[in-house]
Amino acid sequence: MINTALQNLIAGNTILYPTDTVWGIGCDATNELAVKKVYQLKNREESKSLIILVDSIEMLKNYVDDIPDEALHILKTATSPTTIIYNKPKNLAKNTIAADNTIAIRIPKDDFCIQLIQKFGKPIVSTSANISGAPTPKSFTEISKAILQSVDYVVALHSNKKVVKSSTILKITASNKIEIIRA
Repeated sequence: MINTALQNLIAGNTILYPTDTVWGIGCDATNELAVKKVYQLKNREESKSLIILVDSIEMLKNYVDDIPDEALHILKTATSPTTIIYNKPKNLAKNTIAADNTIAIRIPKDDFCIQLIQKFGKPIVSTSANISGAPTPKSFTEISKAILQSVDYVVALHSNKKVVKSSTILKITASNKIEIIRA
């Protein structure tokens, strides 16, 4: 299962996989063509940014220049899934980056996600498994047939898991303060 997901990421394909929050549509976050497939699959404008998953603070440092001390503290102490929007991302596909030159990144607390990212050695996209504008599915059974048929590979894991809440989203302001976007 993890090896098939890995092979699909390496090939530039899309995957549907469980995360520490909702089911995600993923791909190689450094591959512009793969990211384009995700936007097409979701029927989403490329001007809307995506969330990226990394496996550690060390990996995070390869994709953002500045991680304020307050953000590091949050990453080390957060007990629930927390996504942080960073300024001036680097080494990622251009179409993952928001128009204001920011990127949303989370370090998941899910064993499958961590192992997949570690084996892949690069960040992966994690956007909710729905067509843009449709409700976010809280379980595998709520994912539309259109999504299930459009992704290249579906990870058959945790299909009975139901999620109560998406991640908290925080943003680092220009003055390096933390602003709550979604609690």
